[in-house]
Amino acid sequence: MNLRDELPVDHPLSRVYRIGAALCGLLLLVFGCLGFADSLSFFDTAGRSVAGLSTNGLLSAISVVVGLLLFVAALIGGNVASNVNIGVGALFVLSGFVHLFLLGRPGNVLDFGMSNVIFSFLMGLLVMSFGMYGRVSGGLPHDNPYWRKRHPGRADGVGQEPRTALTALDAHLPGR
Repeated sequence: MNLRDELPVDHPLSRVYRIGAALCGLLLLVFGCLGFADSLSFFDTAGRSVAGLSTNGLLSAISVVVGLLLFVAALIGGNVASNVNIGVGALFVLSGFVHLFLLGRPGNVLDFGMSNVIFSFLMGLLVMSFGMYGRVSGGLPHDNPYWRKRHPGRADGVGQEPRTALTALDAHLPGR
């Protein structure tokens, strides 16, 4: 199954993707705007703090751009919002690992501190969870479009229970 598979326009999952993107985008926009309001220099690494996170002008600009990207994805909705959520979440987690390595080193141009690393991990997991909701699970209902795409021969799903490891093992035991 590709993550590009089409979701029906009026499907309730689209609402989850939109709300998740909008909330996380709003949080990032507020953080970025607070950084700009504090008149931070672009590459300052002096440890200035906004909302408990160390920041500089560059991190504020990146936060505003990513927040706007999430907001645009929320306006579009559907699979676009889901895919953007998954991608942005993965980038946040990757950024957390990279900046964990860069703590206390000269390459830390975004002035990340340990609180920023933890925030990056948490925000990444939250955004990815919103994007993957209803797409990645072993217990999807049979009317879910992603379940139907994974099981094209059983697309009607009527009267069929999803196979588990125990039912598959039970089918192969002798005498059953």
